[in-house]
Amino acid sequence: MGGIALLLTSASLHAQKPRKNDKSGYDNSARATVLHTANVYVTADSTAPPVITVTPGHEIVITAHNGPWVNVFANTDAKDDADPDSKPEFSAPGDDPQPSAGWIRDKGIVSLTTPNGDALIYGAAAEFEAQAQQPHPPANAAMAAHLLYRRVFEYFPQSPLAAEAAFRSADIRWQLDKFDIATLPSAHEQESYLRPQLFEGDLRKVMKLYPDSPFAARAAFDLLDNQLCGDWQGLPKCPEQETNLYMKYADRYPGGPKSAEALYDAAYRQGVLVTMYTIDDNPKRSQLAAKNCQSIADQLKQKYPQSDYTARAASIAFRVAQGISIYGSDRD
Repeated sequence: MGGIALLLTSASLHAQKPRKNDKSGYDNSARATVLHTANVYVTADSTAPPVITVTPGHEIVITAHNGPWVNVFANTDAKDDADPDSKPEFSAPGDDPQPSAGWIRDKGIVSLTTPNGDALIYGAAAEFEAQAQQPHPPANAAMAAHLLYRRVFEYFPQSPLAAEAAFRSADIRWQLDKFDIATLPSAHEQESYLRPQLFEGDLRKVMKLYPDSPFAARAAFDLLDNQLCGDWQGLPKCPEQETNLYMKYADRYPGGPKSAEALYDAAYRQGVLVTMYTIDDNPKRSQLAAKNCQSIADQLKQKYPQSDYTARAASIAFRVAQGISIYGSDRD
């Protein structure tokens, strides 16, 4: 989901029954979310201007019904879990709404007791996520997707959709953090520890709750971003280290949804090393990198013959064998 411009709040897990550590402080049975933007009025009357709005995915707590209206505490979302030393700065309006009491129309509201509620919220989240990936996405579409996915696994932890919703919610936040940090000057530092670290809590929660699922493997792949160099600066140290990271990942998750991509990333870096070592006048290391590149490409062909990454790695290995530069200009 790279390249999505989005504003997020974070995810925290809640069970369907009230818990002592419930961050919201409200009765869980009354918790709900909205699938569309809802105006909040002081009274059950839309002739006066609304006091605030509730956007899709934000939480409300229903306190009373009055015909086509419901009385609510709006925007009661729990605060994000975050590392204050590494969390990027977000300052757009509506990121951290304050709870307000009022009346909204009884439309597009999904609660913990709504029949088929998990699928309704998940479907709305997927729709907003698709919109967010368009060239000119609607404002706040990705934030709505993130929050709605969050509600699926908060409200319906036993749903068959819960694991994927948890990962999608965490991944959207992760991709925003990457985009935000990439705009900082420190993003171009060679060493990863010299730039702000992406907040790992949501992805690690996915790995803890669903350890043997493909979503745990996808979360672990995202987490590799925190260990990658910002800029190689033409030096072999980074592609060497990153090759090892990707190879270890592929060994840890054989047959996983990101394992072929990890092996391709390793093959590419070995191809890069061929060029770097050639420039450094180190033919032995260059030849070894070329052999490693071909070996990884062969491994991909054996394990993932139908993957596009297999064909891409084979192309890299072919160009390396032909003496074509993989890093920098390949013009001869």
